[in-house]
Amino acid sequence: MNKDWFKLMIGAFFEVLWVIGLKHSNTWWEMLLTFIFICISFYALIKAGETLPVGTAYAVFVGLGTAGTVITGILFFGEEFKLAKILLIGVLLTGVMGLKFVTGEKGAGQK
Repeated sequence: MNKDWFKLMIGAFFEVLWVIGLKHSNTWWEMLLTFIFICISFYALIKAGETLPVGTAYAVFVGLGTAGTVITGILFFGEEFKLAKILLIGVLLTGVMGLKFVTGEKGAGQK
């Protein structure tokens, strides 16, 4: 895995944090932390998109963020566990991994 895919995964991780922060922030410093997570998340997406195809990068970013948010909600916030939900997250992650495997990096002439 190269550094751009790693940046994208870091961005997706911070996406999960800021989405959770939007719902659970009650104080000014929690809201500030959520804003910082938003900035980190999108900065990582933008940096990864400089080399990776932007459509693929965005799809992977959103897919990982969605899966992470759903799983975090189930594990930490008492959201309802449904087998169908987990199976559909598996389908989503399979598609995300498929996009990663079939996508190359842009060459110097494609930037």
